Amino acid sequence: MDLTGAKWRKSTKSGNNGGDCVEVADNLPGVVLVRDTKDRDGGMLAFGPAAWRAFVAQVAERA
Repeated sequence: MDLTGAKWRKSTKSGNNGGDCVEVADNLPGVVLVRDTKDRDGGMLAFGPAAWRAFVAQVAERA
C-alpha cells in the first residue's frame, strides 16, 4: 500500500507544550494511520476505518 499521500494532522486533544501528541492521517482509502508526533520517522499504527471508529468511540466513552 502506498502511504506517501498521507496528510497528517495533529490530534485536536494535543496541546502545544511538546507533550504526548499523536498525528492521524485519514485521507487514504481503506486505512487510518496514527503516529507519534515526536517520532515521525518511527513506526505507525494502521487501522481499518471501522476499527478506527470503534477505537475512537471507546476512548470517548472513557474520557
